[in-house]
Amino acid sequence: MLRDEQVAVLCDIAQSIAFADDVQGEVDRLIREGYVAKDGDLYELTPKAEKVLSERGACLKA
Repeated sequence: MLRDEQVAVLCDIAQSIAFADDVQGEVDRLIREGYVAKDGDLYELTPKAEKVLSERGACLKA
C-alpha cells in the first residue's frame, strides 16, 4: 500500500508538476515498484498508478 507521500508524488507527476529534488529517491522507488515509467527526461504514470489514484480519488479535478 502506498503512503500519502507517495500518492502526492504520483499526483505531481500526473499533473506534470515538477517534483522537488528531495523526493527523487521516492520517485526511483515508485519506478522500481512499477508505478512510474521514465522516458528520457519525462516521467509518466503506469496503468498500475492510475488505478491506485482512481481508487483513492486522488488528483481528481473538479
